[in-house]
Amino acid sequence: MSTATTTTAAPVTVSITRHLDPGHEAEMLSWVESGVTLAQRFPGFLGAGWVRPEPGSEEWHMLYRFADPDALLAWEQSPQRQWWRSSAVGLGVVESRMERRTGIEGWFDEPTTQDVSDLRTAPTPPPRWKQMVVIFMVFFPLSLSVNWGSGQLVPGWPLPLRVFASVLVMTPVMTYVALPWMTRRMEWFLHPRSGRRGSTAGS
Repeated sequence: MSTATTTTAAPVTVSITRHLDPGHEAEMLSWVESGVTLAQRFPGFLGAGWVRPEPGSEEWHMLYRFADPDALLAWEQSPQRQWWRSSAVGLGVVESRMERRTGIEGWFDEPTTQDVSDLRTAPTPPPRWKQMVVIFMVFFPLSLSVNWGSGQLVPGWPLPLRVFASVLVMTPVMTYVALPWMTRRMEWFLHPRSGRRGSTAGS
């Protein structure tokens, strides 16, 4: 695979579509699991999973995530990964598509590891304008509340100090509470078809 080119410290998610010759499902499953086991030993590994669209499908959607581009690069350039990839010779594995995602799109990824026995179709990220709408729905009322509260509690503080305090409060609230909560409530808007097929995570 090509190495990550982004310089941001945001987590990096790699999504790969691979095609497999029929009759090698058991070997493929063992191969994927061995790759995940190896990747788990590398610093910054955040998780992995895989799905197939339907039983017997030759298409496998795989996904893995690292904490930052440097951690991903260490895995992708490691001799362990090179050995693992070479061990697929004879299975008829063909890599057809690879995508990398960083930044705010990570909010809309399914973070859990998905076992191959769950054969639902892997989701695609919602359009950026939909992501923007959901983020605005969280950011505006939270920003309004925090700034109003700071004006009431510490009205004499200089503006830079009040902004700093507001951001210090808002960042963890958005990260761990407000944005995940709103994302779940707006699933029908972000993924309109998810109600008919259920959400998944690939690795």
